[in-house]
Amino acid sequence: MSDENLRKPWRELVGSGRLLRVPAIYDGLSARIAQQAGFAAVAFSGNAVSASLLGMPDVGMLGMSENLEHAGRIARQLNVPVICDADTGYGGVLNVVRTVQEFEAAGIAAIHIEDQVTPKRCGLLPQGIPVVSQEEHAQKIRAAVKARRSPDFWIIARTDAKSMHGLEEAARRGRAYVEAGADAALVMGANTPEELRYVASVVRAPLVTVIQESPPTSELTDELLEEVGCVLALHAGITRYAVVQALQEVLAALHRDHHTQSVRHRMASFEQYNQALGLPEWLALEEELLKPTGGAS
Repeated sequence: MSDENLRKPWRELVGSGRLLRVPAIYDGLSARIAQQAGFAAVAFSGNAVSASLLGMPDVGMLGMSENLEHAGRIARQLNVPVICDADTGYGGVLNVVRTVQEFEAAGIAAIHIEDQVTPKRCGLLPQGIPVVSQEEHAQKIRAAVKARRSPDFWIIARTDAKSMHGLEEAARRGRAYVEAGADAALVMGANTPEELRYVASVVRAPLVTVIQESPPTSELTDELLEEVGCVLALHAGITRYAVVQALQEVLAALHRDHHTQSVRHRMASFEQYNQALGLPEWLALEEELLKPTGGAS
């Protein structure tokens, strides 16, 4: 997929003023299934990629090269834009410059960069999340904006300040990062209508929110999110939660019963699996490419 073909729908999507619900995926198969389900964009969850590639929780172990190679490889096989979790930018301002250059060159449509200290943690963990100073992260956002080649590559500034410094501080940071050049702000922990309305009144720019598949975020309606200027609702855990439960049930049944009769309804057929991977299209392409041209030998 060419860069132009990727960017054009992204500009249209985020510029429409309509909320876009985006599932967070973690590998090629989950990405293709999301695309086939009709989603106009997908997101790479750093948490889920860490689990998928490393079998480890989201505690700062996933490096830029691992994340970039994985996301870029899959983005090239999709027909929809990809939003990628770029953690803290993987270092200081010069690291952020390289991060932006590499993700943009890989065909990613947008990244979000957070103001956590290093090593970072999953922003949904219950303990407080330490953050760097507002100015330090604003410097990273300015570096990110300066490094991108196209203004259509979105820089989403994320703050995790609410857990230790409160909503007012988090909202102020979101505004400061927008003033530094970010295209949108993601204020982690702003989960209720009242919190989002307050954030919107302070940030006064496009917002991104994370849906956790449980109240209160699971109850946020499209109408409310559009009211506060939210352009992206990232369903960060939807695929990994579904896969974990399905695998636990199916593998437990096989271990217990020595067969899968009781859980076959939880599994796709071989044909459905191949359809999800696009095997018919690949075989048709191969057949077309191998047709004789009719030219002289």
